[in-house]
Amino acid sequence: MSSQIYNPFLISGYESPSYFCDREQETSAIIETLRNGRNITLTSPRRIGKTGLIKHTFYRLKQLDAKANCIYIDLFPTNSLADFTRSFSAAVLGQLDPDPVKIMKKMTEIFKGLRPTMTFDELSGRPKFSVEIAKGGEGHTLDQIFEYLKRSGKACVIAFDEFQQIAAYPEKNVEALLRSYIQDLHNVRFIFSGSQSHMLREMFLSPQRPFYQSTSEMNIGAIPEKAYHLFAGEFFHDQGRQLPEKVFHNLYARYDGYTWYVQVILNRLYAKEGQTLNDELVQESIGDILLENDYYYQQLFKGFTSGQKSLVKAIAAEKLVKEITSGAFITKHGLTAASSVKSTLKVLLDQEIIYHSNDGYILYDRFFAEWLRATFC
Repeated sequence: MSSQIYNPFLISGYESPSYFCDREQETSAIIETLRNGRNITLTSPRRIGKTGLIKHTFYRLKQLDAKANCIYIDLFPTNSLADFTRSFSAAVLGQLDPDPVKIMKKMTEIFKGLRPTMTFDELSGRPKFSVEIAKGGEGHTLDQIFEYLKRSGKACVIAFDEFQQIAAYPEKNVEALLRSYIQDLHNVRFIFSGSQSHMLREMFLSPQRPFYQSTSEMNIGAIPEKAYHLFAGEFFHDQGRQLPEKVFHNLYARYDGYTWYVQVILNRLYAKEGQTLNDELVQESIGDILLENDYYYQQLFKGFTSGQKSLVKAIAAEKLVKEITSGAFITKHGLTAASSVKSTLKVLLDQEIIYHSNDGYILYDRFFAEWLRATFC
């Protein structure tokens, strides 16, 4: 394996297949879907590795075709159609032509009434393009960006991450607007991905919504434990250490295989060079993380109402709650009436403090759950 990176257990970004575990079946399925002219929707809980899978798919596409145009856009920070248009234009403009002069000429022809500008990235020296978006002119600008894509004639793949965010925009009919552009754009394939599965299912599987049955569907689960153990074990072997199967199993099970949490702990273990890999060292690493985040978690908890504090502590104690309004759960943890639990739950779900998995309710941040158990249980 490559030795370009000191710690091979990456917790952000994507480097290369050498530092990416498995997902070959999912990658092949996504590529097959896109190359056969179909768009695809990817759903998974946050921190399972969805974004990494998209970047890995892009890497493989470029291996198949060095000229492949792959564009990634994170919609999580956007709150309006104007935000969407800015993110979209910044990611797309100038990506489909190698010649800055030709790009500028083409943009001037297409973006009539707007002023395209070109600047240069300070680090890479590559040209960056943007257009001035007038207040209330988002729709017009969006129309011209899609026209730019269409006129380029270049095949490309665009990934919209956290796509469900558009449903929260204050503007009406954003879904219908985007669908009208996308359905006529035959040289571009789209990946729509998100962590709020219920919202994405509603957007793409409800007959009342514009994107109804317009894509193939894929749900992303955890990386298989055996494959993950083999992947991690090779790096520790190169370091002259052994990662016992039981130790990895306990770590993997503790976080239900959620990639980000497992990676964070493996990253810490790898940094503890020369020390024996065992459950005690795993617990020490988790303790380090909780100590580092203690102030943040204190402030987060302090901001909750009394009812919210009681509910998150109860869920943390149980780790997973199947029947959250059951009398047994409410009585055991001294909660108020089921109606109060329901209203409190809704707020915490909207804030993504609590997540409703297929198995039940859990705290979204597993380290926060560990902190609550260590502090109150």
